[in-house]
Amino acid sequence: MDIRQITPEYAVAPQIEPADLPAIAAAGFTTIICNRPDHEIPVELSAEVMKTATEAAGLTFVLNPVVHTGLTMEIVELQRDTLANASGPVLAYCASGNRSTIVWGLGQAGTLPTDEIISRASDAGYNLHGLRGQLDAMAG
Repeated sequence: MDIRQITPEYAVAPQIEPADLPAIAAAGFTTIICNRPDHEIPVELSAEVMKTATEAAGLTFVLNPVVHTGLTMEIVELQRDTLANASGPVLAYCASGNRSTIVWGLGQAGTLPTDEIISRASDAGYNLHGLRGQLDAMAG
């Protein structure tokens, strides 16, 4: 399991599995956000399977699938609102953690400086430099 901390309250990971959830709970996470659409994954990792396993581990599960061609403000807002209303640290996952980082970054535009958003993503191994213009515009 490759968990990458973006902020003290938010981390991202590539696809997780039900067997990972006890360790995720033990690490202090309280909420899991699934940013991966079911059409990308095998049935045994579907949102329904992950939701059941997440809740069995005592965590909250939020489904917020992100497709490369369909990133909307509703997706960004759900991610931001979930983080703001969580009872503790949030772990979001997708195929690599990149989409979960992008959605987080867009949701922080106007709250955190653009340079900090890009730097936090970069420190975790994700490149958001190409979003600078969009982050600045959203912050403006």
